[in-house]
Amino acid sequence: MRTRMCHGVVGIITITMVTSLMVVYHSSSGDTSSSSSSSAYHSDNHGPQLKQPKKRPLTSTLAGYTAVIDHKPLKMHCTSCSLVTSSGQLTGSKRGDEIDRAECVIRMNDAPSAGYHGDVGRRTHLRVAAHSSLQRVLRNRRELLNASQDAALIFWGPSMSMRRDGTGLVYNQLRLLKQQQPALKVYVISRGKMLRFDELFKNETGIDRKRSNSWLSTGWFTMAIALELCDRINVYGMVPPDFCRSSSHPLVPYHYYEPTGPDECSMYLSHEQSRKGSHHRFITEKAVFSNWARTFNIHFYQPNWKPSSAIHLNVSYTPDPAGT
Repeated sequence: MRTRMCHGVVGIITITMVTSLMVVYHSSSGDTSSSSSSSAYHSDNHGPQLKQPKKRPLTSTLAGYTAVIDHKPLKMHCTSCSLVTSSGQLTGSKRGDEIDRAECVIRMNDAPSAGYHGDVGRRTHLRVAAHSSLQRVLRNRRELLNASQDAALIFWGPSMSMRRDGTGLVYNQLRLLKQQQPALKVYVISRGKMLRFDELFKNETGIDRKRSNSWLSTGWFTMAIALELCDRINVYGMVPPDFCRSSSHPLVPYHYYEPTGPDECSMYLSHEQSRKGSHHRFITEKAVFSNWARTFNIHFYQPNWKPSSAIHLNVSYTPDPAGT
């Protein structure tokens, strides 16, 4: 599995960084338990080895994230990032000052910072949001947009919602938002990049997202984007993949800003076990993140944990037929 991770994730970081071209993820067939050195990796065409650079440019062009209206690519680079989840694990954490000390702070969907500064910090440099969160972002634009004119916003969604031919409802709303607030930096994930995120998930897990009738989460997109963007990633509020399997896990809300909302672990487990569609593989994704952290500069806080060993994911998973 670690070989798959190296081929997929190092490709998205190194090739994007060096060539600014779209990367095609590659997964080697065969034994999933094989491993490789984290210092050098072969390219997909088995050509010369591509080594992780020791120092990256101050600004990187990230292909696959295009600005609405002018369609220019996102240009951004951070030596250190605080990736702030929306988890209730952050309530009462008093991690705000620590989070703000990073060069860049990344947030998700419509998670606010106002009113929670002591726990989640004040600063925002990048916000990654799902198409389904757009209306909530617009309703809270005073907090999420007006106060973050210098932040970049990346929206992801199904291709029908993001079409540029006038029929993409979400894309049309984003264009209107940009016209109303020209200073905002609004980007969308291209269709080609979305397909590569799907392929990366399949390479890492053995699960075809579409055949399993599920959606990748905003957390998946945010972590993968952070790997392209950041030299070091400090993740706040993300539990380890086996956390909710324990009967003694504490009960916390799914969102820190919705204290009476659903329990986090109940949400994770119900989504992981669902076969009805429109659900996420939260626990599977966290297992992938744990594996990535064994090679890349990713660290988990609140709760504090480190991956102890490689997790062999369920590559023999047989999904139910879509629509059942």
